[in-house]
Amino acid sequence: MRLYYHPVSTCSRRVLMTAHHLDIKVDLVRVDLFKGEQNSAEFLKLNPNHRVPVLEHEGFVLWESYAIMQYLADMTPGQTLYPIDIRGRADVNRWLFWCGQYFMAGIGILNWENSIKSLAGIGPADPLELARGERLLIDAASILDEHLNKREWICDTGLSLADLAMAAPLADQHRAKLPIADLPNLQRWFKQVQALDSWKSTEAASA
Repeated sequence: MRLYYHPVSTCSRRVLMTAHHLDIKVDLVRVDLFKGEQNSAEFLKLNPNHRVPVLEHEGFVLWESYAIMQYLADMTPGQTLYPIDIRGRADVNRWLFWCGQYFMAGIGILNWENSIKSLAGIGPADPLELARGERLLIDAASILDEHLNKREWICDTGLSLADLAMAAPLADQHRAKLPIADLPNLQRWFKQVQALDSWKSTEAASA
């Protein structure tokens, strides 16, 4: 099983966290985004969207981090990250879809403007984009913070793919200047995720 990834990709990290938690061995293939390797003809045969991560397993190629997380869980007997009962799974799916549609919208903008641009040497942050990203993230993060009031994990079934998916991009909260420091429930939950072996084990791969 091969995973095409990049260390600064938080989408890659959520997949790595899932694989570690499920004790699935993946061979890592680094795609250097700063050198444009995601635009190569060879990589585009794997993912025409120019993005990592991509999973390759026995001739099956799968992109989109949430789909990869679900695939890894489904192939692991006895796992608890992705419930098999219909309502438990629907709840996890609900938060995964919400993460991609709402939570990541603001994070993606702020991470690009405050972090990736600097790392790639492609110019200063755009003030208008910063303001747009902050508005989007504050709206979404406030919903998550309220949801986590008196909750240990995002879903009632316990630690799930939803927690791993949403925590991964918060690794860059300081460098990306994410406006979430004053959200106590979110920060308490995030510290719980940081205490997991799956988080600690992927810090080196994501450094």
